[in-house]
Amino acid sequence: MSTAAHAFDAVDHAMMARALRLAERGAYTTKPNPMVGCVIAHGERIVGEGWHVRAGEAHAEVHAVRAAGDAARGATAYVTLEPCAHTGRTGPCTEVLIAAGVSRVVAAMRDPFPQVDGAGFDRLRSAGIAVQDGLMQAQARALNRGFLSLVERGRPWVRVKLATSLDGRTALASGESKWITGVAARQDVMRWRARAGAILTGSGTVLADDPSLTVRFDDDTAFAAPLRVVLDAGLATIARGKVREGDAPTLYVHAPDVKRPRMPGAELAVAPVRNGRFDLAAVLALLTTRGINEVHLEAGATLAGAFLSAGLVDEVLLYVAPVLLGAQARPLFDGLDVATMAQRLHLQTVDTRRIGEDMRLLLRPAQD
Repeated sequence: MSTAAHAFDAVDHAMMARALRLAERGAYTTKPNPMVGCVIAHGERIVGEGWHVRAGEAHAEVHAVRAAGDAARGATAYVTLEPCAHTGRTGPCTEVLIAAGVSRVVAAMRDPFPQVDGAGFDRLRSAGIAVQDGLMQAQARALNRGFLSLVERGRPWVRVKLATSLDGRTALASGESKWITGVAARQDVMRWRARAGAILTGSGTVLADDPSLTVRFDDDTAFAAPLRVVLDAGLATIARGKVREGDAPTLYVHAPDVKRPRMPGAELAVAPVRNGRFDLAAVLALLTTRGINEVHLEAGATLAGAFLSAGLVDEVLLYVAPVLLGAQARPLFDGLDVATMAQRLHLQTVDTRRIGEDMRLLLRPAQD
């Protein structure tokens, strides 16, 4: 059970906020593991801190304890996620904290991963360490929404990225869409691509825009290249396009009745097609088996609308440019059956900010 919020003081809040900021530093490299930060402190004095940098390597608690050394004894460890109590690719973090001699552990949230899920807290308490959780839980859940989606719902978190004109158009009638938004917005998209486990598009977008779907930073920012996924029922695009170039892996998802060509280096997978369209829930299930916890969708109005109509969109990343494209241009979403105002889809605005000359909105479907 989470500790009541009034049990935490201003110092606790400040330290957990610091731990959350540290955790976010692993956004591009920890996948499919969750982002975790840890701060070890005596009151307001921080003696050690760290974050989970890369999957398969030391966890945040290990880095923080190493930095603190003997100063960890009798201190409070602030962790953004329940410390693990099992051995995976690394040892249990609970034993590291116990050996370090911390007297109190404050966690933002319980880890729902079946091999943890309260076992970490139980182990710490059995060793005589005071444990509290629930501090800044909402922020911690938002940080790891992809990981939590995979564990709790059994499917990846799906984000749809769109660029639109002021009149709600994403491309001209001809399909031309380069470039609606400015350079700053296009560079901002790279941050969102980098945190995803997979970047997904459809064959129509590959044919019309020839995107590379890669992460390109102007500096030496480290990242693990997302899997590029192309939904192509008939494999019409497999022999062409920038999506095959570079070091990032590419997966083509095709219909069951298609004869597979011999294409060295092309990874193929099958998903069911019904009434001429992919079963999108099955596509996500396929990506789930690969440990993909966050899907970044960059596609045209048809595929974006299909995901939205199927109730599979968790957030919309919308860049709005101060331009007009006219009534003949293409819409944001196709295929939405909205006949009355009562049927309209409600979205909640999570964040709004200016990116260069454009506006960026982060929206999520409103909860009933």
